[in-house]
Amino acid sequence: MSDTLSRLADVLEARKTAAADSSYVASLYHKGLNKILEKVGEESIETIIAAKDAEKSGDCSDVIYETADLWFHSLVMLAALGQHPQAVLDELDRRFGLSGHDEKAARGPAA
Repeated sequence: MSDTLSRLADVLEARKTAAADSSYVASLYHKGLNKILEKVGEESIETIIAAKDAEKSGDCSDVIYETADLWFHSLVMLAALGQHPQAVLDELDRRFGLSGHDEKAARGPAA
C-alpha cells in the first residue's frame, strides 16, 4: 500500500516544476494553495454525498471513486506544503493501539 503512496508522491513532487499546461497537478500548483484547498473541500463534500448514497443503495463504487479523489487532492495539498505521505502514515502508526479518547485528550481542549 505505501508503495502506491510513494510512487504518487514522486510524481506529485516532479509536477511542482512542470509547466502549468503540462498536467492537471502542475496547473493546481501554479494556481496556488487556495485552489488546492478548494479542491480538497469539493472532494470532501462529494465523498460525504457518495457515502450517504451508498448507505441507501448498498453500492459503494461512487464512494470509493470519490474517496480516491479526496485522498489524491489531500496528497497534492501535502506536497504543496512540502510534506510526504509518509508523515501521515507515521502519525497513524503512532496512534495505533492508542485509544481514540486518550489521543484526543492528549491534544488538549481545542482539539
